Amino acid sequence: MQIAAEKALDLVEIAPNAKPPVCKLMDYGKYRYEQTKREKEARKKQKVMEIKEVKLRPNIENHDFETKARNAQRFLRDGDKVKVTIMFRGREITHTDQGRNLCLRLAEYVKDDSVVEREPKVEGRNMVMILAPLTHTTK
Repeated sequence: MQIAAEKALDLVEIAPNAKPPVCKLMDYGKYRYEQTKREKEARKKQKVMEIKEVKLRPNIENHDFETKARNAQRFLRDGDKVKVTIMFRGREITHTDQGRNLCLRLAEYVKDDSVVEREPKVEGRNMVMILAPLTHTTK
């Protein structure tokens, strides 16, 4: 501590559990600054995965379907997950098989860029399926 005071530095304990404890002479303010700078840089490099949503109706036209499918493909290539939602209105809910076929058709369209993370499942008046990009899966 006396040497640290003479050199205008701080005595910083690096490994307190070691026998004997490891200490180092350094400028603590500068050390903290560099540490926060490294943490900031690491946070910048992290990719935050978002969930993008594509909404469809069971009786969608071919061109509209292809447009939605291309959007989903673009989202997947950008590294985001895609939530496919088929919205049923009124008595359409009785034809969930049409919704399932539509989900599977979309999954087939984007099969080169994605994997089905969650199978199509009815939730209330909607059917939901989640697609994950191939680069972020462990399968």
